[in-house]
Amino acid sequence: MPKDWKKPKPSESERRKAESDAKKVIARNRRARHDYEIEQTWEAGLSLMGTEVKALRMGRASLVDGWVEVKDGEAWLYGVNIPMYSQGSWTNHTPTRKRKLLLHKTEIQRMEHKVAAKGYTLVPLELYFLGGRAKVEVALGRGKKEWDKRQALREAQDKREAQRAMSRYVRRGNA
Repeated sequence: MPKDWKKPKPSESERRKAESDAKKVIARNRRARHDYEIEQTWEAGLSLMGTEVKALRMGRASLVDGWVEVKDGEAWLYGVNIPMYSQGSWTNHTPTRKRKLLLHKTEIQRMEHKVAAKGYTLVPLELYFLGGRAKVEVALGRGKKEWDKRQALREAQDKREAQRAMSRYVRRGNA
């Protein structure tokens, strides 16, 4: 290839398609990673009303109090707060209603078997749009004890201090 050759710029439609396929995170449940040891994750679709989708597109949601239950071969998302859409009328949704998760039957059965074990629960980690569709990342987690949480915080703090020391060492020109 000649040195002056440049890669052609993508067309407007190609750029828009790439943007729509990108993962756009709406809400994260950082508390879940602190309170639970995450062992496995699943990506699930959400069955939503129109005003819920519009509220999510505005970037408004909270996963903090959310959990997932499996009942009668269906997975349901509880406690997730999607505030009412401001321009909605009588068709507006209830902010904390239960929402059905769209998963394959085998995934739901695996979840059900794993949650049956003592100490395990299903929690939502992330709510995002992927290719124009609302998705939620659901995790199988085992609750941490208080000393586990302190130990994890201590390890993170030690790691940060080591990074700072290394960066100071490199900045001084000793490397």
